Formats: sequence, C-alpha cells, structure tokens
Amino acid sequence: MALVAEARLLWRGAFGVKDFESSAPVSNDTVFEVGSVSKTAFAYVVMKLCEKGVLDLDTPLTRYTPDRLITGDPRLDLITARHVLSHTTGLQNWRSAADPLAIHFTPGERWSYSGEGYSYLQSVVSHLVGHVNPADCTMVDDVRVCATDFDAFMKRRLLVPFGMISSGYLYREGMARPHDNRGKLIPGRRATPFTAARYGAAGGLQTTPTEYAQFLIEIIDPRQSDEYRLNAMSLREMVRPQIEISEALSWGLGWEIQHTTAGDVISHGGENPGYEALVAASLRRKTAFIIFTNGDNGYDGIIKKVVTSEAMRRFLPVMLG
Repeated sequence: MALVAEARLLWRGAFGVKDFESSAPVSNDTVFEVGSVSKTAFAYVVMKLCEKGVLDLDTPLTRYTPDRLITGDPRLDLITARHVLSHTTGLQNWRSAADPLAIHFTPGERWSYSGEGYSYLQSVVSHLVGHVNPADCTMVDDVRVCATDFDAFMKRRLLVPFGMISSGYLYREGMARPHDNRGKLIPGRRATPFTAARYGAAGGLQTTPTEYAQFLIEIIDPRQSDEYRLNAMSLREMVRPQIEISEALSWGLGWEIQHTTAGDVISHGGENPGYEALVAASLRRKTAFIIFTNGDNGYDGIIKKVVTSEAMRRFLPVMLG
C-alpha cells in the first residue's frame, strides 16, 4: 500500500508474501501486476501523443493504419481515441471463440467497458511510433499477435522519465507471484513481448505502489509540462467527465470519476488472474491511495475492508459498487 497526502508520499507499507511456496516477504519494492490500472498509464501517453500531433482524440483510428480490426462493419471508421479511452467504442471487453470481435453499438452512443478497445488503440500507437516485428508472431488466446517494443516504448515515454525504474511489462525475477482464492500459486503466468503486445495497454503494467504513486502525483499536482508531462489543458480533459454512467459516476479518459460530497475522486481497479488492485485520488484534496495484492481474494479479503474503514473514508472518501 501507499498513501499520498498534499501530493507527497505520506506512508507506505508491505505485508504478506510474494510467493506462498517460498514465503519470501513482500517489501516496499516488490513489483505487482496491476491489471486494468494499466489503462491509466497508457491513457496518459496517448494524451501526450495527441499534444504532439501524432494522434487526434477525435480522428477515426482507421485514418492512422491500413489494418482493419473488423471487416464488413462501416462503424469501425467512427471509432476514435476518445471512444477508446472513455469506453464508448461499442467493442466488447474481450473477444473469444464463442464471442467473436464485433461492434455492438454505434461508437459514442453509450458506455461499455472494453479491453479490446485499448488493445486496438495500442496497435495503432505501435504502428505510428513503435516497432512491430511481423516475422516474430504467435497466437495469444486465439488472436495472432506479433512482438512489439511496447515495453521499451512505455519505459521511454513514461516510466523512466517519471522515476518508475522498476516498472515495465515483462516478467522479472523477484516480483510478486499470483495466487488463487485458496492461496495456491498460479503457475505459468510470465509476461512476454507477445502478451505485452496483446494486453499491455489494457492490463499489462507491472509496478510497485510507491512508483505508481509517483505517476499519480503527476495527475493530482502536475509539474511543468515538458517532453513527457501533459500540459494543463490535456490534464483537465483527461479527468473531465466524458460520459455519465449514473448520477454518482462518470468516465473520463482513462479514469473512472466518482462524484462525492467531498469532490470528485478519480479511480481505477485492476484484476488479472492472481492479482487485484485499486487506486484512487482526490483532485481537490491532493490525497490518494494505492493498494496492490497478489491473490484472487485481494479485493474482498483486503482492499474492500481497508477502503471502507472509517480512517480511510476520512482520508479519501470513495464509493465501491
């Protein structure tokens, strides 16, 4: 865990074990998979590419690449980066053999959470400013994927400039290992360039609570815009409600926005097999928390109890659906 107050790291703590079989203890420097919390980092990089004129938030993504994600549906030509970052593409969350990729409503018409949208935008970004190796391809969950430099790209564009030197998108020794809801180690989960190419933007980030806090502080109390940091206009757009989900909840660009009596709280949860995470921050108070776990019961067993405690509610009011 890490807590931020007045846009500074206030406290951090490490509990439990990285690997139940070895009983190696978690430390403040232990790296976790953070699941869909990854979307916040990728969205930040996309907003910077828009500042630079590489992308435009409202230009159809088909203008940037000759590859067509779906054939036979002209609504593909309506999907923009704004639709992806606000989950209004019309694409389902993830495709499967039983649920082939399709556009289920006119882009922009309503909200529906979509990892596929982020994967699509990642492929466009890789085409424009990254490197794709068409000679090094494999199947990842029934989808043909070619290796890319996504890990190096995100390190260059965000992680290293923000001091997140332990963070990345590929497996490294010593990171927290995943466990099921019985505490049993889940074998075989090691991120590769192929899984990073497929899932990196949507759910592939591996980081520590302390390093993610450094990124989150740049959102709630930004330094001067530079080659890597967003300008004030881009930041305002990122955390501005783009589509209303309910009276108490909206979605921005990469962020869920919870409307509380104490002001808006931006947040995002994450869930990969064996890992669960939650981050949230008050733009008004400049406070935040980051909680990463390496177990399938991390949310109900730990995160929800911590977040709904009286002390945490006073520190940072959040709503849990």
